[in-house]
Amino acid sequence: MKKVLALMFIIAIITMMGATIGQTAEEGRFIVKSNEMVLDTQTNLMWAPKDNGSDINWEGAKSHCENYRGGGYKDWRMPTQDELAGLYDASNTRPAPCYRSFDIHVTTELIDITCFAPWAFETKDADAAHFNFVLGTRFWYLQTHTYGTRALPVRSAK
Repeated sequence: MKKVLALMFIIAIITMMGATIGQTAEEGRFIVKSNEMVLDTQTNLMWAPKDNGSDINWEGAKSHCENYRGGGYKDWRMPTQDELAGLYDASNTRPAPCYRSFDIHVTTELIDITCFAPWAFETKDADAAHFNFVLGTRFWYLQTHTYGTRALPVRSAK
């Protein structure tokens, strides 16, 4: 009996260790697939787990997204305003790391938006779109604008 209990204990320890080592984090509809991407199971989009981390103009943001290689994929791109809006949740509040006086509203902690306005793909003339996570609204700025803007790569999970 003691041998059986000891064996069961060892199996339980090994099972727990395996779950911890290879485990993916989950938060509602979001699943961390690796340290390089977060799957949104509702939209079937894969997001980078963090934006670029500093102010950037639209062209720089586009380049950052297209050159991101999370998970070994090469088809990363800039999100649309609608895709960014899908990450907004007015009931989920946290301070914007770039300016603590601003509260941003992001639906998950698994995607680290470090300021309040990631760029979106849409453009018209010299302006480009972004989504404001403080107000939950779509805005347009000059493509050369950098204050508070970030690049957040996305791809379709297929």
